[in-house]
Amino acid sequence: MNPLRCIPYVFKQVTRHRIRSLLTISGIGIAMFLYTAVQAMNKGVTIATTATANDTTLVVYREDRYCPATSQLPQDYQRRIEDVDGVLSVTPMKIVVSNCRTSLDVVTFRGVPKDDFIADRGDELEIIAGSIAEWKSRTDAALLGETLANRRGLRPGMTFDAAGITAYVAGVIRSDNAQDQNVAYTALEFVQLAGKNQLGIVTQFNVKVQDPSMLDQVADDIDEVFRIAQEPTATFGEKAFIGKIADDIIELVGFARWLGLGCLAAVLALMANSIILGVQSRISEHAVLQTLGYSGRLVAALIMAEGVLLSLIGGAFGATLAVGVARYGNFALSVEGTSIPIVADAGLLASGLLICGSIGVLAGLVPAWQASRRQIAECFRAA
Repeated sequence: MNPLRCIPYVFKQVTRHRIRSLLTISGIGIAMFLYTAVQAMNKGVTIATTATANDTTLVVYREDRYCPATSQLPQDYQRRIEDVDGVLSVTPMKIVVSNCRTSLDVVTFRGVPKDDFIADRGDELEIIAGSIAEWKSRTDAALLGETLANRRGLRPGMTFDAAGITAYVAGVIRSDNAQDQNVAYTALEFVQLAGKNQLGIVTQFNVKVQDPSMLDQVADDIDEVFRIAQEPTATFGEKAFIGKIADDIIELVGFARWLGLGCLAAVLALMANSIILGVQSRISEHAVLQTLGYSGRLVAALIMAEGVLLSLIGGAFGATLAVGVARYGNFALSVEGTSIPIVADAGLLASGLLICGSIGVLAGLVPAWQASRRQIAECFRAA
């Protein structure tokens, strides 16, 4: 018997008991939605906080301060930082956020010296709308990260209000750096003058070093320069700094991983229960199949194929919905001026489907093995 000729039979079994199949598919879909959402958050945390051998950026912050509103450093620290051996460039930043607590909808303004910023970061940014020229020509202009622009429905030529600041959208940027996706870059003086007059005061300095191997040494040298200053500093690698201030989010995502594993266990139990019920209700049918020449191995394969099909349908529905919500909702977890992106892509969808297929196989192993070993006469007696 050619197994491929049995494929219509598998579909027939799934559609024969519509209510049971729909309930099973719905349960799998809900569980996979939660699992995929958790994995998307976990991937974002990994991208934002895992340092690589190519990282060359340090963040100089006020010691013992984390929320941007409490970190205040004199802007003239820039000259002294530039004199430290190994420093390639220094960008002062004044950061204002609409909400310093953890939230999914935060606007982060980063005031920077425009010419220095473009010279330092221009090759890392892709302008997908608007222009750099207009951004440089207007004092109130902002370059928005793509995630922020999409979430707020903002386009070049529009104005928006957040955190007590009214800014003009001059352009939208795309970047591989997670911190560029949910931010509004403006002129440094524009942010310093917004609200309280804080000319000459910045939140942090972003420092690029000449070589990744020098990160720790340069960080120690910078902090030593200001060790006895009125405003001492604490300097970290950029991703280590994000991990330090976003530790609550990281712990939350770590706990959510257990939720994801629980979802997989629920899917396995649901699939196994559905397959067992289906097998028990079709014992006499399996006897007829064996009478017609179907081997015990083929009957087992049909049972497992049914489980895989149900699992893949439900998993595809739940995982696709989760990826769509994450991508088109443009969500990012933000805390104290830093962003943790929620990363959902085709790879995450493919891994979800692979897991669902594997669960379908595992759930069908025992009932398929039992059905394959049952003799024809025993099947008829059980029926």
